[in-house]
Amino acid sequence: MTSDNNSPTDPQAAPTNAEEALESVRRQYGQPRSFDGSLAPLHVQEFDLGYLVYATFAKPVDQNGRPVPAQPGGSNFVVAKDTGKISTVPNYPPEQSIALYRKQREKTNTSEG
Repeated sequence: MTSDNNSPTDPQAAPTNAEEALESVRRQYGQPRSFDGSLAPLHVQEFDLGYLVYATFAKPVDQNGRPVPAQPGGSNFVVAKDTGKISTVPNYPPEQSIALYRKQREKTNTSEG
């Protein structure tokens, strides 16, 4: 999935902590589910520009209980500290998602200025 830095969001207050960022994502996108239908836990990693919200999913298995490859794709979310805007980034490991968000934000700021 490609990044969607312009995803529509309702106007909202900027989050003041990780719990507010998490609730903002849940309100807009709901709670993701793993392949087996169980709720996938959401995690929040705070960084200088925002809060990265990402899920961890149960590992898929076949009918005999053997592991199978997970489906590719998916997104992580970043809630901007300054505006509360929710952006999507590819489902990369947290540090890579944060680095990509920084690049996108820098590019946006450069093109606007």
